[in-house]
Amino acid sequence: METVYEAAGGDEGVLRLAAAWHERVLADEVVSHAFSHGFQPDHTERLAAYWIEALGGPAAYSGVYGTESSVVHMHSGNGEHLEMDRRAIACFGQALDDIGLTDPVRQVLYDYFAWATNVSMARYHSNKDDVPDGLAVPQWSWDGLVSTSA
Repeated sequence: METVYEAAGGDEGVLRLAAAWHERVLADEVVSHAFSHGFQPDHTERLAAYWIEALGGPAAYSGVYGTESSVVHMHSGNGEHLEMDRRAIACFGQALDDIGLTDPVRQVLYDYFAWATNVSMARYHSNKDDVPDGLAVPQWSWDGLVSTSA
């Protein structure tokens, strides 16, 4: 059985998804605030590498850019932002449509992003210093969460 990563089009497909999502969130009046202080010029490639790893592809993120702890740390300590999260998830759904993904892979990817936004990246809203070292990128399959270290 192919992985979610493979069904999404492999490296090229996931990069297209990351680019479509990034374009959507930068255009969103609420979500774009998260990027208002700047971001890495290769943000789209980094994001794609993270998703590639999470969705059953090679260790494209942790092998090159950083750890799960560094990703969670970056998304922590800003308080709750439920409306921003809701809109980021909506942008993801639109990005899935933009690149033409259909069910069942579309729904699996949507569920992954909603989980990552509402659970994985939302654990340490009050203090980024609470993020533990040694977290591994959570793995997502056709059946949902496979493993997590937190």
